[in-house]
Amino acid sequence: MEDIETPIGKAINFILLFLILFSSAIFVAETYPIPENIFIILELINDAILVFFAVEYLLRFWCADQKIKFVFSFFSIIDLLAILPIFPGFLELSFIRIIRWFRILKLIRFLKFKIYIFRISTEDGVIFARILFTLFTIIFIFSGLIYQVEHRVNPESFKNFLDAVYFSVVTMTTVGFGDLIPISESGRLLTVLMILTGISLIPSQLGDLIKQLIKTTKNIEKSCSGCGFSIHDIDAKFCKICGTELGIFKINNVSEKKQ
Repeated sequence: MEDIETPIGKAINFILLFLILFSSAIFVAETYPIPENIFIILELINDAILVFFAVEYLLRFWCADQKIKFVFSFFSIIDLLAILPIFPGFLELSFIRIIRWFRILKLIRFLKFKIYIFRISTEDGVIFARILFTLFTIIFIFSGLIYQVEHRVNPESFKNFLDAVYFSVVTMTTVGFGDLIPISESGRLLTVLMILTGISLIPSQLGDLIKQLIKTTKNIEKSCSGCGFSIHDIDAKFCKICGTELGIFKINNVSEKKQ
């Protein structure tokens, strides 16, 4: 499950990644008016995915060397949140509907795999991918939560998931057009959290990206034959990681001697 090098490892990770995205798409689809028979089919598919995630959690627990440490680890808590709806008798239905939006957090475990799939090798590309993932995750979760909270008491303003996404984006970017307004206490609390998240997280993420882009303009991309490190200073003759002489400068030196 942690392997992304072998064909079996890639297949397992790809299946898990697909199921996370597919289950999230089911949540979004159910916010729109759909026929009852299709709704039942989607619920059955979601239940099957939920069982699959429960088996995944048990397998990870079984394979863990330190069981207690595994249970309280960050990824395990996220996995546990994702499968809590499998115990409806112990939880309120409204709470189950809210926590299922956190299932998208399971994608954090597969961030490295997604970077591997899209063959993002440069440091600025990895940072950019993480920023996009962070923004996507935050907007998705807040949109799901505000929809779940406000749709029951304010269905005219929050009709579907797209309305919730629109509200989340304009709120987190502090634009605040004011055409959609939460009326419940929970909705207003979520709005405050959105604003605080937007002004604290988004500028820092974009700042990291700008710093990396400025740094990249002073570097060249050339894989070291010794360690494989690919980002070097423009005037570098040796790898800063392992000290291997860089071939690109060997060629330049030879051509200078011939001249």
